[in-house]
Amino acid sequence: MAANNSTGTALGLQDIQSGDPRVHTNQIKVALKELSDHVRRDVEKIEDQRARALFETTAEVLDGLHNAYDHFETRSEPAWK
Repeated sequence: MAANNSTGTALGLQDIQSGDPRVHTNQIKVALKELSDHVRRDVEKIEDQRARALFETTAEVLDGLHNAYDHFETRSEPAWK
């Protein structure tokens, strides 16, 4: 496996100084969506069934986290009200 010598974050996350949680949750949601989409594309490239299952599970977990951030932002769950 080749080493990744690039600097910065792989997902392009910015170090935001705002105290508004919506600014941070929006950035995290974008990163989660991008990573989930990437993992799902990778599933199509992999032949090993166990690895495919792992990648699909990873995408599902990332989607669940994205939904949790949505629920936090919209206060749509009792825990966030």
